[in-house]
Amino acid sequence: MKKGTPAAMTHSDPTPAHPPETSDLAFLIGDAARLLRTAFEKRVAGAGLGLTPGEARALVSIAATDGSRQLDIAARMGVEPMTLCAYLDRLQGLGLVERQPCAADRRAKRITLTPASTEILAAIRAEVGDVVDRAMQGIDPEHRERLTEGLRLLTAGLQATSQGAQPGTDGTDTKKAAPAKTAERRRSAE
Repeated sequence: MKKGTPAAMTHSDPTPAHPPETSDLAFLIGDAARLLRTAFEKRVAGAGLGLTPGEARALVSIAATDGSRQLDIAARMGVEPMTLCAYLDRLQGLGLVERQPCAADRRAKRITLTPASTEILAAIRAEVGDVVDRAMQGIDPEHRERLTEGLRLLTAGLQATSQGAQPGTDGTDTKKAAPAKTAERRRSAE
């Protein structure tokens, strides 16, 4: 075996490193994310909100992490900080967000929503909700809940992995956490 060649890729070991369903899942998630994003972008572009799809995504991300640093929001969105900066310039110009100094780092800015953002956020969320509802037609509520919880766990695992930690090393057992949370939600809904 050549130095630096993965064991799963050598001719002496034809067995793949991961079963096919693992890669199938990765491709399905990637395809679903791409299609969902495309549908969202079309809806936002045609909704007459006065925002580009990128600006709408930025506003939703800011709402989810209100008061976060600009750099953290860019990382969450998967865009370059300068790309987010352009979105923020426009959103600030529309009076939807404010940049405030970060007490922990003079160079950084924390991004907060203004009261003027409430109405447009509701409109964006309505568009997103409609896209998701159409995509989930034919999927019963229990499967929707399980899919949502599974994706939350997947996202947490990927975030932990990208930060160098192992999924579930924060003291939670990710295999037990999802069913417990799902059961808790069912009880509270009854």
